[in-house]
Amino acid sequence: QVQLVESGGGLVQAGDSLRLSCAASGRTFSNFDMGWFRQAPGKEREFVAAIRWSGSFTYYADSVKGRLIISRDNAKNTVYLEMNRLKPEDTAVYYCAAKMKYYSVSYNSPDSYAYWGQGTQVTVSS
Repeated sequence: QVQLVESGGGLVQAGDSLRLSCAASGRTFSNFDMGWFRQAPGKEREFVAAIRWSGSFTYYADSVKGRLIISRDNAKNTVYLEMNRLKPEDTAVYYCAAKMKYYSVSYNSPDSYAYWGQGTQVTVSS
């Protein structure tokens, strides 16, 4: 129904910036709220950021507020995560995810999202 493909990850130094992209296909992109999650080795998948279907509201984990920015371009069926002033603790596999906009659940819960990308690795060296 929905396919999500992340890109833009890589190896960077602390303080550097990256922009992750997630391209969606298969269904109307504007029908979905979108989220970014990350998972470090040996840890649970954790919420990073989310954006409503229209882009009117955004939500962030406390650990990334002020450094990471989520945005979307519905015309391009793409959601972005601008990552600034990266820290070693940001190292993780980053996943984008989609949920139906009418599904009234918490944005920060992985269980709220029905569709997931394959992930892209972000590694930040000190």
